[in-house]
Amino acid sequence: MKQQQGLVLVLALLVLMSLTILGVSSVSSSLMQSKMSQSMERQLLAFDAAEAAIAGVIFESEDTQVLTDDNLMDPLSEARQDDAIDLQNEELSCFDQVDWTSRQLTQAGLTAGTLHQAAGDYYASPKTASWSRTAFVQEQACLGSSNVIGGSNINCHVFLIRGCGKLEEKSLAIANTQKAAVFAPASGNQ
Repeated sequence: MKQQQGLVLVLALLVLMSLTILGVSSVSSSLMQSKMSQSMERQLLAFDAAEAAIAGVIFESEDTQVLTDDNLMDPLSEARQDDAIDLQNEELSCFDQVDWTSRQLTQAGLTAGTLHQAAGDYYASPKTASWSRTAFVQEQACLGSSNVIGGSNINCHVFLIRGCGKLEEKSLAIANTQKAAVFAPASGNQ
């Protein structure tokens, strides 16, 4: 009889130990999933900031107030003034502060008639920055264009627009790049 009581005690301890391990495992898994979802949410915020930066360049490049004001220059026209990017040897980097046409998007959003160059955060919590880099790629004949355009003095001016988003506590930026082609008079020095 005493031997049976000892066996029941050992079995009860084994069941309690396995339930404890199962509980700890469940809590650990839940914490890991919570951390992963927070990380994914923050990455999506940074990607949203990068997409907004691209939209800001397009908005400013189509803004009639910017296009008709002689004192302002939209980002595509400004990038066209610079040398073309050499994609074999250069990279359109989010962190290159010198070589590319830059714009900053803040919580104030997009405003007509404005060059978006003011410093500030795109999101306040968590602190997220949103900016863009624009570079001229090349001037080329417009592909798929009609014979009227193909035979005229119109070319496609091709640009790369890189939108960048970065959370303050992260060392890397999340970026997305869009290629834009704009019909413009041929320059003759291709």
